[in-house]
Amino acid sequence: MLVDEAKIFIISGHGGKGKVAFDTSKGGRGVTGGSGGHGGDIYFEGISNLSALQQFRFKKTFEAENGKDGRGKHLDGKTGEDLFLKVPLGTIIHNLDNKKDFTIMKVGEKVMLARGGKGGRGNFHFRGPRNTSPTEFEEGRPGESFNLLLELQLIADIGLIGLPNAGKSSLLNELTKAGARVASYPFTTLEPNLGVFSSYKGELIIADIPGLIEGASKGKGLGHKFLRHIERTKTLIHCLAADNKNILEDYKIIKNELREYKPTLAEKPEYICITKTDLVSEKELAKQKALLKKTKTEIMTASIYDADSIDRFKKFLETLVASG
Repeated sequence: MLVDEAKIFIISGHGGKGKVAFDTSKGGRGVTGGSGGHGGDIYFEGISNLSALQQFRFKKTFEAENGKDGRGKHLDGKTGEDLFLKVPLGTIIHNLDNKKDFTIMKVGEKVMLARGGKGGRGNFHFRGPRNTSPTEFEEGRPGESFNLLLELQLIADIGLIGLPNAGKSSLLNELTKAGARVASYPFTTLEPNLGVFSSYKGELIIADIPGLIEGASKGKGLGHKFLRHIERTKTLIHCLAADNKNILEDYKIIKNELREYKPTLAEKPEYICITKTDLVSEKELAKQKALLKKTKTEIMTASIYDADSIDRFKKFLETLVASG
């Protein structure tokens, strides 16, 4: 199960307490209380593992190490270890307390979300001409703590979209060997699947966006959960089954859901792919193409049982690779 959203609570390390200490030995140096160490910071780091949010499914609180207390003989406490939480590329970190958002877009990119508390000063730092034996010290300051919402939005070159059972997962498997689960009934796919199409010209990341339905933009089914994964997809391919009795209307349903959810989604570069062409005659396929020409969108056809159609589709993808 792909975890693409999680609420967590983070606490950076508290600063260590300053020390009150004196060197009372003969020839000693007097005031020797060291300062506390600073608390550890909390960072989020981008990685390519799509399932990295799984770690937040059950564990909800994450704490960096506290700074150690100061000691005598001018020994400062050790700084607490920083905590690095790894998240998939495309993760938006919503700080629910200060309302700031951060997005992780690159592997290795690090964002500090909670700064550790400053260590308290020991009595050595309070000495002076009029206060040669100070007993003052400081407590360490608390670390920052925040409630966060982590939201994953897939980063893909191509998004395969369409109503349930439109053949998206099967097509993804043929193009990328992604191993997505398929079956001949609606809602087989309950989470996005990713695959990489490779050719001598380069690579494309293809996402199979789970079946959208009418009303998805208003949250019907798992609408919002799926629609947000389209936001960072560069190009959309509408998959429509050849044996669909209302093929043009089904295209319009998906197009409208994109527009209702966020108008910019409906403006992305798009293509149409009529899938499962093995289920209809040449004459019926021609009728379906004629209906879809009203969309003024380039139309392709494919069947996982027709090697030639898959080869044609791969050549089309190669043109997208070449165009960047």
